[in-house]
Amino acid sequence: MKKVLKTAILVGTLATLFVGTASIASASEEPHIIYRKGTQGSFEGPANWFTGKVHVEMIFPTNKDFPYSNGLVTFQPKARSNWHTHPIGQMLVVTKGVGYTQYWGGKRETIREGDAVWCSPTVKHWHGGSHNNTMTHMAITGTKDGVNAVWMEPVTDEQYNKE
Repeated sequence: MKKVLKTAILVGTLATLFVGTASIASASEEPHIIYRKGTQGSFEGPANWFTGKVHVEMIFPTNKDFPYSNGLVTFQPKARSNWHTHPIGQMLVVTKGVGYTQYWGGKRETIREGDAVWCSPTVKHWHGGSHNNTMTHMAITGTKDGVNAVWMEPVTDEQYNKE
């Protein structure tokens, strides 16, 4: 028996918080669930969480057995997330292009197709496209107590440009 649950779904770089309604079931109720392409919604990243043009396509929502959601996030050149944290972390897998990521106090790192990035719980960080390239990543983001991201201030041009 399926239940409808309002969920806070991280979309992107990171991610973006999108409150939607998704049909979900626990593993004990449904042994096999297929989330068809395009059924979970997509949207442009909001200006209060991103700088530049960002597109987010949701892939799957959280459920009571697996507290993670997944979004495919595409950043245009120079587009990036604001600084943010995740209560139980986030895994990014770059599927196309070249981008950047940085944690607070660390140096900006270049990430490329095939790279995976673990963003540890509560560590302030950002990610986005590089100066001249788009970057698309799959963001698998954990949710704790209904929260999957805490959004903070924008990444300044000075921070973005510093190598």
